[in-house]
Amino acid sequence: MTQGNVAGGYKATLSNPNTSDEAKQHAQEVLDNGLQDQVDDQKLADEEGTGAKNTGNVIGGYKATLKNPNVSEEAKEHAKEKIDELSG
Repeated sequence: MTQGNVAGGYKATLSNPNTSDEAKQHAQEVLDNGLQDQVDDQKLADEEGTGAKNTGNVIGGYKATLKNPNVSEEAKEHAKEKIDELSG
């Protein structure tokens, strides 16, 4: 779960009329004490292309590229290089 999802959950808690005042107070404290800053930092990293990705999923995507008959040899070679780079 990303920090954006976590922050979204806390924000939803604040606006939910069925949530207790204690839960709302806790949600506000969490957001006030830096979670929002972390979410903003992650958004900035994603926009800049520097955000961390799940390496296993990335490697899986490159492996799928290798098996796809509609992918050029050049793209397959690039995928092989990336798999080696990420694996080792």
